[in-house]
Amino acid sequence: MKTEVPFNLIPSLTQTIEALRSTCFTRRLVTLMRALLESDCVVIIGHRPGRHPIYLFDSIVRQRELLFQYYLMQAWQRDPFLLSLDSEGQEGVFRFADVQASASREYVDSFYHHTGWRGELCLSIRLDDKRWVVLYLGVIDDERHFTREDFRCLIKYFDLLRVLCLQHWERAPFHLASMPQSHDGVPGNMSRQLNWVFTTFRAELLTPREQQVVALMVQGLAPDEVAECLGITVGIARNHRKHIYARFGIGSTGELFRLFLNHVITLAPREEKT
Repeated sequence: MKTEVPFNLIPSLTQTIEALRSTCFTRRLVTLMRALLESDCVVIIGHRPGRHPIYLFDSIVRQRELLFQYYLMQAWQRDPFLLSLDSEGQEGVFRFADVQASASREYVDSFYHHTGWRGELCLSIRLDDKRWVVLYLGVIDDERHFTREDFRCLIKYFDLLRVLCLQHWERAPFHLASMPQSHDGVPGNMSRQLNWVFTTFRAELLTPREQQVVALMVQGLAPDEVAECLGITVGIARNHRKHIYARFGIGSTGELFRLFLNHVITLAPREEKT
């Protein structure tokens, strides 16, 4: 069935298309989604089954640190939406009721208690055999909830949102959430902005090569993948990892990821209400 785009959505859709493969795409995409249905917050991650998720965007205003200190550190491993995705491998729009069988009581109680989310919808979009984009929409107002009409609206426009995500991410690697186009001292080009994020992370402690290794590690790459990307042996990649851990006084990739996410928090601006 052909889905027509209402006239009032055309400006948001046009801006989203114009932003493809630019640093402001995720913001434009969220604005488009908010034109479809009202939500209090949106989180976008890059998912690779069995691997640490890659943070791509969030519009959380209240208790934003929980996303980094709670969900992205460990709770994602019990996320029923991701567990169901890994098990079923299905694209689409999902409600909590659709994945409830995969949810532990501990996760549900702690997640909703800590975050204050009262309702949640999830969109899962397959980019290729190993990569997915997962978008979460949440409400935190006690007086509001997602309706059947909201759910049906996302289903109706899922193919449109899917195509936009494919155009943006299908041929590009996941990167941690990009910085705004206008920021003191920050170049406007996406690759230069991302480089700025990585090179300002503990720059005084690392050699240029170690900065390259860190940039790959915090995006979830294992030593063999780091070695392939940099054209070095796996043994050298592991030595770099050992030296990085020693310089930071840590003992795991999880601890490195925590340090880096704290760095991202200080740089990434919060989404303004539209």
